[in-house]
Amino acid sequence: MSRTLHFKKQDLIDFTIKFMQKLGVPADDAAIVGNVLIEADLRGVSSHGLIRLITYYGSRLKKGYMEPVTTTKTINETDTTISFDGGNGLGQVNSYRAMTACIEKAKKSNIAIATVNHSNHYGIAAYYAMMALESDMIGISMTNSQPLAAPAYGRTAVLGTNPIAVAAPSYNKYPYVLDMATSVVAIGKIKVFEKKGEKIPMGWGMDDQGNVTDDPKKVQSGGPGALLPLGSTDILRSYKGYGLALLVDILCGALSGSATLTDVGFPHEPKESNVGHFFMAIKIDAFRPIIDFKKQMDHMIGLLKDSPKAAGQDEIFIAGEKEYLAVEENKVKGVPLLDKIVEDVKENGAAIGAPFDLEEIK
Repeated sequence: MSRTLHFKKQDLIDFTIKFMQKLGVPADDAAIVGNVLIEADLRGVSSHGLIRLITYYGSRLKKGYMEPVTTTKTINETDTTISFDGGNGLGQVNSYRAMTACIEKAKKSNIAIATVNHSNHYGIAAYYAMMALESDMIGISMTNSQPLAAPAYGRTAVLGTNPIAVAAPSYNKYPYVLDMATSVVAIGKIKVFEKKGEKIPMGWGMDDQGNVTDDPKKVQSGGPGALLPLGSTDILRSYKGYGLALLVDILCGALSGSATLTDVGFPHEPKESNVGHFFMAIKIDAFRPIIDFKKQMDHMIGLLKDSPKAAGQDEIFIAGEKEYLAVEENKVKGVPLLDKIVEDVKENGAAIGAPFDLEEIK
């Protein structure tokens, strides 16, 4: 039986910085990675939190598959667009820099788009979309990934989980923050179920014969099975998730000049992953007064939440609301981590001289 332990947010970020520095990552870059990872755990998205420090970033850095110093270079630039070469560096660092540049351009030109190629996994997509909220903008963030999901009517992994995130500000209420994979779930959620020794819900993935399965080991990264696209099966309109996943690959891969579909590398492969990212920032007051937009957002949220509930349901949630509530709770209780994840982090941290000696919040 797994247990959930709680730690201070800053302690976890400091540990991540210490860990990454042991692998040659500059402190400022390591801080960006730490903030993105721990924000995921704080928001209750454990599939993209500290669990990835070892399984993805630490592993690739130790093996020399990814550059520890991220050299984000500008390829092309106009008043409203900018494209970067990520130099096979850390996805979080490339993405933070690209979204920052995108927001700065939008302040002057009202709307801006940034792309990144030759990058790596960037963590939770919402993090970068939410960066735009501080400037009263709508933020959009997308990335492609290694092939993990089957197309509609297929039985092998060809598409990435290819998430889409959109953040829009409100006035009195929490912001709208959509962060969704275009597969039924992200592969990290499958890994969490496997860590817990639990079966996955039917409809999340298929085995190597294309049969829906509840065994997480049959739907693993690089394994014989595959995740199902959003919609799950044909009768539930899986072609919609399939179409969205391909759209993300077009904007993140084809537009940026990075790899697409099965050409995107897996974390364990001794080569560049060549992941691509897409970011957009929209300055709201270029269209209408920001206060009017925010008040209308509040009105829309109110109408949705006050609408009649289905049988057995007592609340309707807005995209990002559950994560917002998780953040408020975890600010008090501490950042939650499964004990098995803590064990892995302790073992790997000790091996490189970065001990995980943090005090647990009881």
